[in-house]
Amino acid sequence: MDNKALKNKVIITAAVTGAWPKKENNPNVPMTPQEIADDVYACWKAGAAVAHLHMRDDEGNGTMDTAKFEETVNLIHTKYPDCDIVLNLTTSGDIHADDEIRVAHVKKLKPEMASYDCGSMNWLNSGLFLNTPKFLTDCGLLFQELGVKPEIEAFDPGMIGNAAYYIKKGVLKTPVHFQFCMGCANGIAGSMKNLIFMKETADELVGKGNYTWSCFGVGHSAMEMLYGAVALGGNIRVGMEDNVMYAKGQLAESNVQFIERAVRVIKEYGKEVATPDEARQILGLAK
Repeated sequence: MDNKALKNKVIITAAVTGAWPKKENNPNVPMTPQEIADDVYACWKAGAAVAHLHMRDDEGNGTMDTAKFEETVNLIHTKYPDCDIVLNLTTSGDIHADDEIRVAHVKKLKPEMASYDCGSMNWLNSGLFLNTPKFLTDCGLLFQELGVKPEIEAFDPGMIGNAAYYIKKGVLKTPVHFQFCMGCANGIAGSMKNLIFMKETADELVGKGNYTWSCFGVGHSAMEMLYGAVALGGNIRVGMEDNVMYAKGQLAESNVQFIERAVRVIKEYGKEVATPDEARQILGLAK
């Protein structure tokens, strides 16, 4: 597909579980490898091109257990061999995991994408989300060695500046892919004004044409960020990692419910939903 046609395509990423919400927050949150694999397949059928994966331990807490990642990825590939969704594995599913544990599953599974959280911050009421310069340098070079595309998660404009620095140092290679994380606790608030500012910051520091981008909004900012990303020419992420509520006072029935709404918004705006292979073209991935 030529570049002009691709510009009208929007990538939907399904973030199906995250590290925080549990069954008591919403009984429909997938927790086990089997539940996550089934949910990923259902989201792919509904229109998701990318699946952003976190794992849970047997008590439902976020974990970076390589065996859990391996079991889930294998389930997706063996139970659903027709599913060609792009897998994007987190490196930040447990704030207590050390640097080596955070990338052990990436070394073993070599996914097409993995998260790259481009700076440290305080998680409100949770602790320090630590991403040291050494970790970011080592992680960026490791991803290059393995052929894994970093998803640069930016929780504030300073993290875009960090990415620009690592691009200059050769730790990251353009075109990079940003995930603008809007409305997270102690990160930048999720508003249209702030989303425009994040994009303008990337334009200035990284350069137009040197990056692709997506965004999500947590909680009450979810819909504004969904509409805003489509309007500004970006891509979108939805799912229970970011929201267990589908609307005010209404628990989400499934992750598919979020995907189906995203599909409707994209089509109503006159754009088209990207397939996994179209997403690979947009993001510069080799299938």
